[in-house]
Amino acid sequence: MEAKNLLIIMSDEHDPRFMGASGHPFARTPNMDRLAARGTQFANAYTPCPICVPARASYATGRYVHEIGYWDNAIAYDGRVEGWGHRLQREGIRHDTIGKLHYRKEEDPLGIDEQHNAMHIIDGIGMVWGSIRDPLPTRTGLAGPKRLFRKIGPGVSNYNLYDRQCANDACNWLKRHADAEPWVLYVGFVAPHFPFVVPKHYLDLYPLDAIPFPKLLPRTGYQQHPWIKEAEAFVGQDPFFESDEQRLLAMAAYFGLCTFMDEQVGLVLDMLEDTGLADSTRVVYTSDHGDNLGARGLWGKSTLYEEATKIPMIVAGPDVPTGKVSETPVNLVDIYQTVLDGADLSPDDEEMTLPGRSLFELASGASEPERIAFSEYHAVGAPSAAFMLRMGHYKYHHYVGFPPELFDLETDPEELTDLAADPAHTATLAKCEAALRVMLDPDAIDKAAKADQAALIERFGGREAAMNFGAPGATPVPGQSQE
Repeated sequence: MEAKNLLIIMSDEHDPRFMGASGHPFARTPNMDRLAARGTQFANAYTPCPICVPARASYATGRYVHEIGYWDNAIAYDGRVEGWGHRLQREGIRHDTIGKLHYRKEEDPLGIDEQHNAMHIIDGIGMVWGSIRDPLPTRTGLAGPKRLFRKIGPGVSNYNLYDRQCANDACNWLKRHADAEPWVLYVGFVAPHFPFVVPKHYLDLYPLDAIPFPKLLPRTGYQQHPWIKEAEAFVGQDPFFESDEQRLLAMAAYFGLCTFMDEQVGLVLDMLEDTGLADSTRVVYTSDHGDNLGARGLWGKSTLYEEATKIPMIVAGPDVPTGKVSETPVNLVDIYQTVLDGADLSPDDEEMTLPGRSLFELASGASEPERIAFSEYHAVGAPSAAFMLRMGHYKYHHYVGFPPELFDLETDPEELTDLAADPAHTATLAKCEAALRVMLDPDAIDKAAKADQAALIERFGGREAAMNFGAPGATPVPGQSQE
């Protein structure tokens, strides 16, 4: 049957390596695995920005963060830059959403026909304190770093309850629209985003003695990059852990949350089958960014390393190659052209200038491993703009005002050895920097982001006052207080 519908499922903070379909030795994700088996998995998918709000603005618009100015978790998507949702509305194609969006507020012109149980940034203003960057606060300045992991281990968080409700809402939506005109439905789950709390039977799947300890620990001699050191002085979480057992418990809870989230995905996929919609619906599964999960002494996202910038990307449904793994680098900005393709719409002249390509087109063609992958970061904790460029098997990190990093992912997929200072790689380093400067001016972008953020801070009464605006940690679910 010809595809007429598109279902997009997005989790939050899911490192794609923690999936059975990616070859992980013990991560239990049977539903994402079966989706990959009946479709195409992109092994090299990246976020446009390793933090929630900017990544989702790029997802909505098909443009990179520096092009649209949604720099951080206090400058959220508001419809100011039109996205693919607006195109769908002009074409009369229904576009509904369920669950976490992390845009500014529901009333904004977001290109969405109906939002169900939507989660947006808190009070429409988000994490204002995270916009303080020039200069960056330290542990002894202002309020110091925020403790994000207040509870770890077995339990039921508001996020767990919210995700279950969103899965239920999605199933009911599919039943109501089984015979409807073509539609695009987005379903957003929060897991495996912290807090690292998950019902006990998921946690019990991952005994602590089976979990390998994180790599490259500063306490055993690893030297963090200078940009990372400055960021960690404000946002670092590792010092808040009381023991290595607690660190392992956090990792086990993350694995448990991956399995919990996979179960919610499975409910939606089952309903797609039960309603007879599977034969006419293409599916995209992805996430907004990954999680460092203790590597290099880092927790959360907000870095350019593979743990934070890589995301899952699976496409399945009519006319999508099955059981295929593509090495072509892809990005959340590719969703724009993917939606057009899925809705059988041709891009207009402006849409032709966007950086993305249809994931369905890429899945059907030969792998293009030389396609450039790009990410950038200007948000909480960043002392300066940071840009990531992947060219073939080399991955280049450009930090404004700091030394670069260079990794050969073919021989060093875990990014254990920085080659930037190696004379043998001088030409590669120069080639990567030149390619980045063709795309943008790093220093000019850094100044633009900081200027916008400084103006935002002034509107909230200055640095000290701004520290009190916005969620101190994870965004609360609709109708709930901050956890």
